[in-house]
Amino acid sequence: MGSVIFSINMTLDGCVDHTKSNSDEEVHDYFTNLLKGVDLVFYGRKTYELMVPFWPDIAKNHSGGTKSMNDFATTFDAIDKIVVSRSLTHVDDPRTRIVRANPAEELQKLKQEPGKKIALGGVDLASQLIAQDLVDEYYFVIQPIIVGEGRRLLDITHLQQRLQLKLVASKVLSSGTVALHFTK
Repeated sequence: MGSVIFSINMTLDGCVDHTKSNSDEEVHDYFTNLLKGVDLVFYGRKTYELMVPFWPDIAKNHSGGTKSMNDFATTFDAIDKIVVSRSLTHVDDPRTRIVRANPAEELQKLKQEPGKKIALGGVDLASQLIAQDLVDEYYFVIQPIIVGEGRRLLDITHLQQRLQLKLVASKVLSSGTVALHFTK
């Protein structure tokens, strides 16, 4: 049976808006190492369009500005992707396929594949799937900043019951950013 992981970069006050936080070399390295163990990335349209073609273009041109950005781009570009969308008609990325089916049903089918590790990205789609208890592992990268505004995880949905998680690992980066890994 496969597993679903969710990772997100956030501020101390819970903001998950990527424009409100900073990703330094260590943060990029952390996410690169996380992606190296992933077989498939599962996105909603909005997050997919933020990631592609941005990261694949950096992978092709090594134009990220830093080694860690280029490494992340190369790792990301090599992974198969699914984008859940009713509006997209095609994608240019050869490693991506569009799914129009119910995201929870599609994810449950993918989880049936032995040993498959699926990374869930974004906020809206992830929130819906977290609320349906389809995520097995959580990686929260919490930056030492307070922004006082912005989107929060689970803003668009509500949990039926509280999720009790178990801390598996924690790592403090030199910037003060804390990476936390939890399982159900």
